[in-house]
Amino acid sequence: MRHLFIVLVLLAGLSLSSCNTRKIERIGTEETIDLSGRWNDSDSRMTAEAMVEQILNSGWLDNHVRKTGERPVVIVGLVYNKSHEHISAETFIKDIERAFINSGRVRLVQAGDKREELRRERASQQDFASVETAKRWGMELGADYMLNGDINSIVDSYKREKVTYYQVNLELTDVESSEVVWIGDKKIRKYIQN
Repeated sequence: MRHLFIVLVLLAGLSLSSCNTRKIERIGTEETIDLSGRWNDSDSRMTAEAMVEQILNSGWLDNHVRKTGERPVVIVGLVYNKSHEHISAETFIKDIERAFINSGRVRLVQAGDKREELRRERASQQDFASVETAKRWGMELGADYMLNGDINSIVDSYKREKVTYYQVNLELTDVESSEVVWIGDKKIRKYIQN
């Protein structure tokens, strides 16, 4: 009798689970869908758009061109995640880098691991490439400015309600003088009710 009951429960569970079919559809990348209330692609996109607007339309850029007669060279450093969630800053940083290049107003140089990979390639060329095509040492562009920042969050919750506040801060610093020439931020606040 007990075995029959277990078999019936298993069959009922299987029939219920087969009724739940998964549906997947393609949606536009500009459409905002917030399922969990956590940081998502829409937050990343909105942050990138706000930061690009701020950084390319502030006075530091015109001041640099007026002073030097050249476009500034920027390197993007680290963006620290100090929030309570796992957030990859890479998506909106890539959007900012793309905007720098596409604007034609800023020159961008590689940072971190990618720069080291380029240096390894250059070193390899010294041994394996022809003298005519091997790239020379000491020809890298030195950055005029470094972009760094952090992602912070504050969570306030009570019973079945929660407000999550995110603040992304970026700052641009003159590499030679250490003068901070621009600070920008983007704030996002979400109300979640369960």
